[in-house]
Amino acid sequence: MRTIENRAEDAVLNGLNVFLGIALFLAPWYLELSSETSAARNAFICGAAIAVIAMLALSKSYDWEEYLNLAVGLWVAAAPWALGFAEMKYVMGAHVVIGMSVVALSGFELWRLYRSPEARSV
Repeated sequence: MRTIENRAEDAVLNGLNVFLGIALFLAPWYLELSSETSAARNAFICGAAIAVIAMLALSKSYDWEEYLNLAVGLWVAAAPWALGFAEMKYVMGAHVVIGMSVVALSGFELWRLYRSPEARSV
């Protein structure tokens, strides 16, 4: 397992993931979805997971946190087709954009964690 003490740029990246998680969590309300739909349930659960995992990574980044957020981001991006709400264009767009943004931020954090000279094994 790798870890790195976070610097200012790490806090910004993890802060963006917190923001994206909160945005996904709130998406059912601003997209006026019924809370009984699979899209709303997915947004609530995955948005909360992304935000909580990113908050844990604010002070110190571990590789497992970034891998977990990467996996959740991939699921969020694929969920419209897997759960059958791809015909809801705005909901699908929110899931794909937020999911791929989380994937990109987590991927960059993992790259930095393994390529950074400050990274160390724990």
